[in-house]
Parts: sequence; structure tokens; C-alpha cells
Amino acid sequence: MFRKIIAGTAVAGALSLGVAGMAATAGTAGAATPSASRCAKLPALQAKVQKLENKFNARVPKIEARETKLNGEGKTKRADALAKRVTRIQARETKVNARLAKAQATCSASSSSSDGTTPTS
Repeated sequence: MFRKIIAGTAVAGALSLGVAGMAATAGTAGAATPSASRCAKLPALQAKVQKLENKFNARVPKIEARETKLNGEGKTKRADALAKRVTRIQARETKVNARLAKAQATCSASSSSSDGTTPTS
């Protein structure tokens, strides 16, 4: 009996989410082009990312000094953890910069195509 209730609830949940998902995708037919509000927020987002990058780059020498000190003390696990953390943050920074570049390209392409005149025949 308890299994039937759980199974019924799971099916009902899947169906309701499936219907909501279809309704959401039906309303976003033009989701490939960014909205003007997203493109308007892009400079603020870029400034925020740049600010965080500057903070991180200012901390890197301190982290490397700490890593060297830990290696000198024979605490290689901690030093390796610091190196791994720096590598992970740098990889994340690369991904964020790639996404920002893609968003910038998309916004500039959509603004240049929307600024042009419509072709007449």
C-alpha cells in the first residue's frame, strides 16, 4: 500500500513537472537571442568579475608563499590542497571569462542585427 502511494506521488510529480516544462519551453521560442535587459546588465557583470579577478590575483603571491612555506615544513598535503584550490579557481575564472566573451559577442551581434533596417522587396 505504501509503495503504491509513493509510486502514485512520483508519477503525479513527473507529470506535473513535465507539463510545466512543456509550458515553459513553449513560451521561450526566441530564447536564442538575449533580451535587452540582459545585455544592459552585462557591463555591470563584467565589472564585478574584473573586481573579483583583481582580488584573486592580489592574493596569489601570498598563497604561493604559504604553499612554499608549507612544503618547507614538510606539510605537503596542505600545500597540495592550496595548489589544487588555486588551480580550481583559475579554471573557474577561465570558464567565466569564456562565458562573458560569448555573452558579449551575442549581445553585440543581436544589437547590430536589430539596429539594421529590415529588407524590403
